[in-house]
Amino acid sequence: METATIGSLVEGVSEEVVGWRRHLHRNPELSFHEEETSRFVYETLESFGGLELSRPTPTSVLARLVGGAPGRVIALRADVDALPITEENDSEFVSRNPGVMHACGHDGHTAMLLGAAKVLAGMKGELRGEVRFVFQHAEELFPGGAEEMVRAGVMDGVDRVVGIHLWSGLPAGKVGVVYGPMMAAPDTFKIVVKGKGGHAALPHQTVDSIAVGAQVVTNLQHVVSRETDPIENVVVSVTKFTGGTAHNVIPGSVEMIGTVRTLKPEIRDGMPGAMERVVRGITQAHGAEYEFEYQRGYRPVINDDEVTRAVEETARDVLGEATLVRMPPTMGGEDFSAYGQVSPGTFYLVGARNEEKGISFPHHHPRFDIDEDALPVGVKMHVGAALRLLEDAS
Repeated sequence: METATIGSLVEGVSEEVVGWRRHLHRNPELSFHEEETSRFVYETLESFGGLELSRPTPTSVLARLVGGAPGRVIALRADVDALPITEENDSEFVSRNPGVMHACGHDGHTAMLLGAAKVLAGMKGELRGEVRFVFQHAEELFPGGAEEMVRAGVMDGVDRVVGIHLWSGLPAGKVGVVYGPMMAAPDTFKIVVKGKGGHAALPHQTVDSIAVGAQVVTNLQHVVSRETDPIENVVVSVTKFTGGTAHNVIPGSVEMIGTVRTLKPEIRDGMPGAMERVVRGITQAHGAEYEFEYQRGYRPVINDDEVTRAVEETARDVLGEATLVRMPPTMGGEDFSAYGQVSPGTFYLVGARNEEKGISFPHHHPRFDIDEDALPVGVKMHVGAALRLLEDAS
C-alpha cells in the first residue's frame, strides 16, 4: 500500500485516537483490575465491525481480523493497565481514580492499537492473512498478563508479533529500534540481616545489623564492577533498607529489597549464587546470620533481526529516514518477552517527549505525560508493519 494512503487513513482516525487516549487516561485501572478498560476496548472494537472478538482473560481483549485470502498471522500487542501513582498533572483529562494513573503510556498504547484495528478492519477484503490485536492486562505487575495470554492461546498459530512502547526519552516523531537484546530481565531479591540488638551506647555488646547490612549493600556492587565483564549490562540496586525503631537502639535485624537487571540468560543464572556468596561472607565475618530470597521476573526481551528489520523499513517508508533512531538496550523490564518465546517478534519505541510543551518527565513519575502528536505515528507504524509482515510472506 502507498505511504500516502496509509497516512490519509490514519489521519481519518487520529481525532478518535486522541479521544480514546484521553478517556483511558481519565479512567485508569490497576493490573488485574482492568474491568472498565477492557469493556471500553471491547465495545470500541465491536463498533468497527469485521472483527472476531474474545476475552482470553477477564480483563483482556483479543480481536482477530481474518483477511480475504490465507496467509501469515501477525499479532500486534498493547498493554492496558495503569500504576498505583497519584497524578500531579492538571490537564482536563487528569485521572479520576485517586492513587491510580497512566504513568507509563499504556493509555496511548491502547488507543494506537484501537486506531490500527479500525484502519485495518476497513481493509479486510484486501488482506492476505490474519492480524490479531492483543489488548493485554497487567504488564506492570509480576507475574504479568502476557504469560496468561499465551496460556489462553492468543499466540497459537502466530507467525510474527510486534509491540510498541511510547518512550519519554525519545522526541515525538522519532522511532527507536533495537536489534537483539532490547530490555532486561527484572528479577527481585530480599535480604534479611539478623544480628543482636542492644543499646546504641554499648555497641560492643551487639551484632550491629545496620552496620553489617550497610556492608552488604556496598559489596553487592562488586558483583557488578569486579565479577562481571564490563562489556555486559548488569544492574544490582538495593531500593529499600528497613530497620530500627529509635535513635538509641541498635536493631536486631534489618531488611533490604531490590532488583537485578540482566540481558543475557547465562549472566542472569549466575547472579543469585554470586550475591548470596557476598551476603554469606559478610554476615559470617561479623557474627550475623541472614536470609536470602531471589525471585526471577520476566524474561529479557530479545528482538528478532528479521522482524526488527521489517519495522525499520516500515519507519523509513511510512515516516522517512530522519525519523529512525538505532537505540541501545534499556535495563527496564517488559513481559512482552513472553510472546517472543512463542514467535519471532520485535518490541520498539515511539518517541513521546516534547520539551517545548513541557512533556519531559520520565516514566512512572506523577507528572508523566505524552505528546499526543506521537499517537498517529504509532498508528502508522502498526498499520505499516502489519501490512509489510503480511506481504513478506506472499
